[in-house]
Amino acid sequence: MKINILLLIGVTATLIISCGDGKGTYDASGVFEAREVTVSARATGELIQFAIEEGQKVEAGKQVGYIDTVQLHLKKVQLLASMKAVESRQYNVSRQIASIQQQIATQKNEQKRFENLVKSNAANQKQLDDINAQISILEKQLSAQTETLENNNRSVSGESAGLIAQVAQIDDQIQKSIISSPIDGTVLSKYAEQGELATQGRMLFKVADIENMKLRVYITADQLTSLKIGQPVKVYADQGKSDRKEYQGTVIWISDKAEFTPKSIQTRDERANLVYAVKVDVKNDGYIKKGMYGEIKID
Repeated sequence: MKINILLLIGVTATLIISCGDGKGTYDASGVFEAREVTVSARATGELIQFAIEEGQKVEAGKQVGYIDTVQLHLKKVQLLASMKAVESRQYNVSRQIASIQQQIATQKNEQKRFENLVKSNAANQKQLDDINAQISILEKQLSAQTETLENNNRSVSGESAGLIAQVAQIDDQIQKSIISSPIDGTVLSKYAEQGELATQGRMLFKVADIENMKLRVYITADQLTSLKIGQPVKVYADQGKSDRKEYQGTVIWISDKAEFTPKSIQTRDERANLVYAVKVDVKNDGYIKKGMYGEIKID
């Protein structure tokens, strides 16, 4: 019994010392998070190239693989050939009506000449009337032919616009066959291998930005008044069994709604029922892992 009493006294003294040295005090704790994106296939076909590996760093927008696009390419070639055939049916209106315009110009010159001859009684009125009638007929022919040619060209333009839209759709599908990461990060998981069949919506890999971690903590209403967005705070991450590593963090988000304290989260006042979620941005040196517990101290 004496041994148990002495052991209890020793443990109690140790706890008092460890709490009194400041290492065990903190204002809130939480879990480190990372921005994660699951990249899925946006097209259907064989994975011709997909050589990424778990743990590999990838850059946003940089190609890491692609899905078979042979059929799309052949379809595009076919559409481009159809566009050339359609465009060949388009008329040059000014060239097509040039002949009638020339005839009208000739007849108008004759009209002026016969008007002068009629005035000087060198020609009769019927000759002038015949010329006027011929001009009227030619002008109507010009109007009709111009309308016909323009209608034909509008029809051709409509067909061409439709084909252009189809080519744009093919280009979009080809672009979606290229696999890339939307963010800079590290590949956490890989769900497909080169040579497999990818279907639209199938998950290919998961990437996360682990260089810029987020620590989500919960603070009480009393602490809320001493915290603002952009404020620097001290962040502590577990390092070994009894040590913590200090980082500089910045508050980037404070919830505007209170919520009940999560069971796994400790706050400075553990009796508090309602707390506010806070996100702290922390630059990772490689030692902070997703899901690791962390603590903050408000300066």
